[in-house]
Amino acid sequence: MEKKKDWGALPFAYTPLKSRYEAVYKDGRWFENGLVTDADIKISESAAVFQYAQTCFEGLKAYRTESGEIVMFRPDLNAKRFQDSCRRLLIPEITEEMFIRAVDMTVRDNAGSVPPYGSGATLYIRPFVIGSGPVLGVAPAKEYIFRVFGSPVGTYFKGGIKPITLTVSDYDRAAPRGTGGIKAGINYAMSLYAGGKAHAAGFAENLYLDPGTRSRVEETGGANLIFVTKDNKLVTPRSPSILPSVTRRSVLTIGRQYLGLEAEEREVYFSELDDFAECGICGTAAVICPVGAINDHGRIISFDSGMDEAGPVCRRLYETLTGIQMGRLPAPEGWIHRVM
Repeated sequence: MEKKKDWGALPFAYTPLKSRYEAVYKDGRWFENGLVTDADIKISESAAVFQYAQTCFEGLKAYRTESGEIVMFRPDLNAKRFQDSCRRLLIPEITEEMFIRAVDMTVRDNAGSVPPYGSGATLYIRPFVIGSGPVLGVAPAKEYIFRVFGSPVGTYFKGGIKPITLTVSDYDRAAPRGTGGIKAGINYAMSLYAGGKAHAAGFAENLYLDPGTRSRVEETGGANLIFVTKDNKLVTPRSPSILPSVTRRSVLTIGRQYLGLEAEEREVYFSELDDFAECGICGTAAVICPVGAINDHGRIISFDSGMDEAGPVCRRLYETLTGIQMGRLPAPEGWIHRVM
């Protein structure tokens, strides 16, 4: 990857690098193997990850700033969310220090694969843990593997910040009081069928409603939602089934502190969508992508910002967020983690 020239043409896809971090859990404790070169994992056919989907993951990015530094954006929040996911799935907890150390080691050893500043590409980092010990009855594993790998990627949506169209899904992303609030692999497996139908019909993503009443907006298959009212108030949906996105939490702060907007997290009813001026999705992979329209079973909900370009607030949020991440703008204390 070090010799690749056209970084801007990278897809959002997996490219194995020379090394990745690994730790194994057995006999009641974690053993750190450090950096390993083998991208393959050999485990029992009866491993808990295969039988009962005992796995969770995280996603974050390493950026090269204008000054040449390699940094990450708020990895401490990813570490805390990873701990929450592990606790919910009865996976032995990985400390924040171990998580950050694992990510740092992976990025440093693959520094040549961090795309250059201004290319639009980044090094996507994927920490994950699996139940590797064999089980047959329904029970958590007694052995686990924690790994961190990286892959240089381009933008998630190839149109950049050009508006996309969502479609309202007839399927539920997560169950009430289920695992929607953690980054469990099963949540994403549940979205594959509905996501495939949406893509086949020409839509970029699904919009999921709350599974209990189907009257409130929750999130898309892989990103949180943001809305802007006609009087420039920033609104994000609140629900225990929504993944606590690092990007969404950061966008709320940016809206208040950088753009001077009133910003709130609250229940958003589907019936309100016609009243919003702008809509967007946000997440580590998507960053901020504007939504121009939502298809509700043939009825089109259009936003004032339209399908030609991002609305003014979404654009300013995107420019400010990426400016902070890339070092062009000053960051709130603790938001930027310097790797090297």
